[in-house]
Amino acid sequence: MGKLTILTLRLVLAAVLAGTLFVQAFMVPLLAIDLAEAGPGADAVRIPVIVLVVLGIIAVQVVLVCVWRLLTMARRGTVFSSAAFRYVDVVIGAVTAGALLLFALGIVLAPGEEVAPGIVLLIGGAGLAVAGVALIVLVLRALLAQAVAINAEATQLRTELDEVI
Repeated sequence: MGKLTILTLRLVLAAVLAGTLFVQAFMVPLLAIDLAEAGPGADAVRIPVIVLVVLGIIAVQVVLVCVWRLLTMARRGTVFSSAAFRYVDVVIGAVTAGALLLFALGIVLAPGEEVAPGIVLLIGGAGLAVAGVALIVLVLRALLAQAVAINAEATQLRTELDEVI
């Protein structure tokens, strides 16, 4: 992976992480205030919505940190090792948790007349899309496992060849 690509990806990751921190620090409290002022119908969903939003942001931050670590491993040339599986597994878990959080948000918002059914359907569709991303990362994990196995076999064959020579 080229140095420019790594630098660009790190800048993007840093910007997204800064954005999530901004949302946590400023936007979530504003959302809580808006929900408190929305009236008595919003009181039942105020706390669950805030909790789900904060947990969703944390899931995104976990994915960002793991991708940063994998990027560091790629830069060092150690990404095709068993140590990479730890980060990939955490990414799969965090993305799956994000999908479940979206489904939970749809369930929380579904009852009542405050939220249009189309919005709940869109949230469910977003949850399905995020679950699809988790499955894609799971497939990529299987490809990583194959690459690690091939790399280990190649190392063993080089060792045997060096012994013969």
